[in-house]
Amino acid sequence: MTLVRLLYVSRAVGPQTTAVTDSILSVAQGANRQRGITGVLCQGQGLYLQVLEGERSVINRLYNRITQDRRHQDVELLVLEEISQRRYADWSMAHVILSEDDPMIQLRHPEFDPYSAAGQTVMKMVGELFATGNRIRNTSAKR
Repeated sequence: MTLVRLLYVSRAVGPQTTAVTDSILSVAQGANRQRGITGVLCQGQGLYLQVLEGERSVINRLYNRITQDRRHQDVELLVLEEISQRRYADWSMAHVILSEDDPMIQLRHPEFDPYSAAGQTVMKMVGELFATGNRIRNTSAKR
């Protein structure tokens, strides 16, 4: 089995309401546990940044569904890499909220545009946001 990590960015169609986000997370958590998928969803300012980890064919099928999902537009693959170890192994889908007044966004990433940044730069930023912890909803893969 070949494990991969995939990172994509997309723009939200319509407002990113709590109801829409909760719906996405609720479905993702259950399905991801069944399929052995782990990852993190960063959401805010009209953008989704998502890292998915799992078996290559499973991740490919999920990414193809995401590109067809009407809640997303301008879906763009930023990174697809083979991995030997998961970075988000304990999370069926961690959730990080990107707030306009978040100091991480303002200070470390002013004028950040994931569509023009290098994929590994965006991956590093997602890791930094994930590490802040207080912005993560409790969506552990172990539940």
